[in-house]
Amino acid sequence: MIASFLCYLLLPVARLFRAISDAFFTCRKNALLAKSSSPQVEGNFAMAPRGPDQEECEGLLQQWREEGSSQVLSTLSEGPLADKRLAQSSLAFLMDNPGEQDAASEDKWSSRQLSDLRAAENVDQHFPEVLGEEPLPEVEGPLWAAVPMPTGPQYADCAVLPMGALSAEQWEEDPAVVAWSIAPEPLPQEETPIWPFEGLEQLQPPPMEIPYHEILWREWEDFSTQPDAQGLEAGDGPQFQFTLMSYNILAQDLMQQSSELYLHCHPDILNWNYRFANLMQEFQHWDPDILCLQEVQEDHYWEQLEPSLRMMGFTCFYKRRTGCKTDGCAVCYKPTRFRLLCASPVEYFRPGLELLNRDNVGLVLLLQPLVPEGLGQVSVAPLCVANTHVLYNPRRGDVKLAQMAILLAEVDKVARLSDGSHCPIILCGDLNSVPDSPLYNFIRDGELQYNGMPAWKVSGQEDFSHQLYQRKLQAPLWPSSLGITDCCRYVTSCHPKTRERPAGWAESVLEEDTSELEPVFPRTVGTIQHCLHLTSVYTHFLPQHGCPEVTTMPLGLGTTVDYIFFSAESCENDNRTGDRLDRDGTLKLLGRLSLLSEEILWAANGLPNPFCSSDHLCLLASFGMDVTAP
Repeated sequence: MIASFLCYLLLPVARLFRAISDAFFTCRKNALLAKSSSPQVEGNFAMAPRGPDQEECEGLLQQWREEGSSQVLSTLSEGPLADKRLAQSSLAFLMDNPGEQDAASEDKWSSRQLSDLRAAENVDQHFPEVLGEEPLPEVEGPLWAAVPMPTGPQYADCAVLPMGALSAEQWEEDPAVVAWSIAPEPLPQEETPIWPFEGLEQLQPPPMEIPYHEILWREWEDFSTQPDAQGLEAGDGPQFQFTLMSYNILAQDLMQQSSELYLHCHPDILNWNYRFANLMQEFQHWDPDILCLQEVQEDHYWEQLEPSLRMMGFTCFYKRRTGCKTDGCAVCYKPTRFRLLCASPVEYFRPGLELLNRDNVGLVLLLQPLVPEGLGQVSVAPLCVANTHVLYNPRRGDVKLAQMAILLAEVDKVARLSDGSHCPIILCGDLNSVPDSPLYNFIRDGELQYNGMPAWKVSGQEDFSHQLYQRKLQAPLWPSSLGITDCCRYVTSCHPKTRERPAGWAESVLEEDTSELEPVFPRTVGTIQHCLHLTSVYTHFLPQHGCPEVTTMPLGLGTTVDYIFFSAESCENDNRTGDRLDRDGTLKLLGRLSLLSEEILWAANGLPNPFCSSDHLCLLASFGMDVTAP
């Protein structure tokens, strides 16, 4: 009886002691939680539950659950000692990174939690039962990260710990509440720009196969009816038809020496074996009768190109650049269509002459077309084919003009007939000059007044007008010791050494000129000329697209530097604009392979690409020559 009475008296005291101990335990826990390495919450930032001490956080949480959770819940069943905001603060900080912080921060957070305890005495809400749930599992997937959380009410439904329904006012009033948010998923990287030349970064192969054959589709522009099975066409008279391709195939050595120009290309497509297979496939597809190549690497020519082209039915001639250069020019023809009359290699280097100290070369062939025997005694005029690669340097237009003068003099020597006229001529190659430049106009119009012209202006590749010093052309452009007149003829008239006369051709055509040395031509003042009457196969403009044609894209800038010129008769222009009009002579243009625009090449990742293995496009044209009776 006495024991029961004593228990009855001591029960309130025990309950009071338990409540005081629970409150003290909670305050001690919050003080420990305040020793966190996380910065003070300034504004609404979502804190990241990651770091090297995450295990310590989980240990504190488990300790709290084991030591105090049951006591707190039992106490709350008798009286409200904490509100849900305090619980939110505790859980949020438990998931934060614990660590050392300065004493001022510890005092600040401890006093804040104590004030929350005092304020909680007047709150008549039970502690949420969520504290009795199992520990939150570790989140797999997106990492948690500290991200700014706007304070506007429209963000009240952001992802937070499920601590119960909180109004926007309660969320903003309590500074101890920490908002949690999953870090945004990293945005998918944008596709690498097709042509990122600004950064000169290495491009990766496109994620999906680009239909290069569709993007780079080139139309055949036919200017005549189709030939018959023998290659002859009826009309005003029979014709001998043939196709000619001019192609700068990009020497591998030169590509490796200027690798910065090809950073947009995947390394695999720059491999020579890959490029060689692509080039051979291109030759087989277009199947030209004459093939004029530039930038032909010597070892690749003898080891791969020449044997492969020979198997395709070509006879090849090659001229390597002088000096230590490893590439050169090649002219290949099918002996079933032509017979060689003369082959003349051309070197532009002249020892001791500063104007001609470069190693560029050319190659001039005189070919006799072969007509079917069933046509009887008919003849076709010889065809002169010239191929060259002129100096690139945009500042040295004087060198370009001198090199072109030497080539034209060689063509004049090879193609000139006894009566002073010329057989049909095709001049092609990489001239490193743009359309309507002075050099281009000189080839097309046959005359150029150069005296006082800035050297950079000759090719039109770049504009150096802003530079203080500019090399200007002075007359005479080359010395008389070069042996070439201002009309681009050798001082001595010398015909090809081959004396074999084409079938049915007049005996006087290739007779040697036995006259004495021709008198030296008087030098003109600042003017050079030639009389070969050449015109371009291409117009350098795409009317259907309203933009220029391009044959190459150095550094992503499309331009035309490759040409096929052919001899055509000139006629007077009645509109008095001063422009020369041309009509087909004995050599008629029957068709051509269309070129592309800069925009189209951009869509195909420029040049080279997996489809085109050179940094130039090939040029292809079809011609017809009159077949005459003797």
